[in-house]
Amino acid sequence: MRLTLRRALIVPAAVAVVTLLAWTLFGPTAALIVLFVGAAAVIAFHVHHLQLLSDWAAGPLDASVPEGRGSWAMPFEAIYRHMRLLKAQERDLRLLIHRFEQAAAAIPDGIVVLDRNNRIEWANERAQRELGLDLAHDVRRPIVNLVRQPEFLRYLETGDYGDSVLVESIRNAGQKLALLLVPFAVDKKLLVARDVTHLEAVSRMRRDFIANVSHELKTPLTVITGFIETLQELDVDPKQRTRFLQLMAEQARNMQRLVADLLTLSALESEHNILAEERFAIVPLMLQLSADAKALSRNEHTINLDIGAAAMVNGSREELASAFSNLVSNAIRYTPPGGAITLGWHVDADGSGVFSVTDTGIGIATEHLPRLTERFYRVDRSRSRATGGTGLGLAIVKHVLLRHQAELEVKSMLGQGSTFAVRLPPARVIAMSDAEPTMRDGQPRAVEQ
Repeated sequence: MRLTLRRALIVPAAVAVVTLLAWTLFGPTAALIVLFVGAAAVIAFHVHHLQLLSDWAAGPLDASVPEGRGSWAMPFEAIYRHMRLLKAQERDLRLLIHRFEQAAAAIPDGIVVLDRNNRIEWANERAQRELGLDLAHDVRRPIVNLVRQPEFLRYLETGDYGDSVLVESIRNAGQKLALLLVPFAVDKKLLVARDVTHLEAVSRMRRDFIANVSHELKTPLTVITGFIETLQELDVDPKQRTRFLQLMAEQARNMQRLVADLLTLSALESEHNILAEERFAIVPLMLQLSADAKALSRNEHTINLDIGAAAMVNGSREELASAFSNLVSNAIRYTPPGGAITLGWHVDADGSGVFSVTDTGIGIATEHLPRLTERFYRVDRSRSRATGGTGLGLAIVKHVLLRHQAELEVKSMLGQGSTFAVRLPPARVIAMSDAEPTMRDGQPRAVEQ
């Protein structure tokens, strides 16, 4: 017999024994009195413990289990052990949920848990930021009440969740989100929101790049093809033939420049193209740039040279010369005849070296400045093509400077001119403090080479 049952029978057995003794010694009346009192005491004992158990069961979930006595001691101890085990399991479950929430918060995507009716059950912080959710108020609300883009509503209604849908963020202007629904369990869904703004921008640039390259090559090819057909089909006089051949050669050179710039960009972007580090003096490079500028200008502009402290530069002389030369040639192309162009170099107090090209040209409107280094971006497309530009010069400058941890600073006023300045980091500049300023306004002063 189980221990609890044996304990429960001890008191009734004792009452029975005492009742028999009272019958024997004092008669039936005394025995009935003893039996009544004993039974009442047993019933009161059990009723008291039943009341304790009932009060505990009706109380709060975290209430302590009451202490039982006699035959009730072991059942109450068993309840206590089960409650302690349940609380331990609850703590483990809460810890697991907390870890899950931490892991979900660390995921770089927004995560929303939906029920079978597409109502919100939970969302991580990133989803709340990107989709404008507030769990304090939005739990149990339909997701369509908060994410209302027509593309997402159609995606939700189709039930085909194999691919994501691209939507424009209402909360953050210009942000692109890829929304993907992933069914799990029996009646749950995960809504995954991924920020693809950068990927979309890269994709757009790739599409624009292909379209621009095709357009830039199509124009000269059309001209060359037209002249070839004319020369093949018509008998033109020698002067006109010579003119046609000159125009064909000019268009061929334009294509050569475009292909050369494309190859330069490709090389600069290649991860296998390691920067060729060398140490070179900046003054000879400035003199070379000045001479090239005068040759390109054909004496139509005033070319000034303003060199402060001489310095040595660590980097690729070839790449930096190409970048600086692009800035100089742009200044010449966009400065009308009679204008002035100043090539400058100085070392700032923080040790950074600054190469600058300042012109008195047509200037650039403020809205164009952020996009100047995009491939094929032109402020005035017709003028750029007329001056022989490929639209890739500033893109090449940008990639050269990225490889040298340098920055391009542009200041311009429409109709008054522009200043393009390249700021090299102090780690790449070794100032020659004992050297005096070497040249100003085109007049040499003790040039060191």
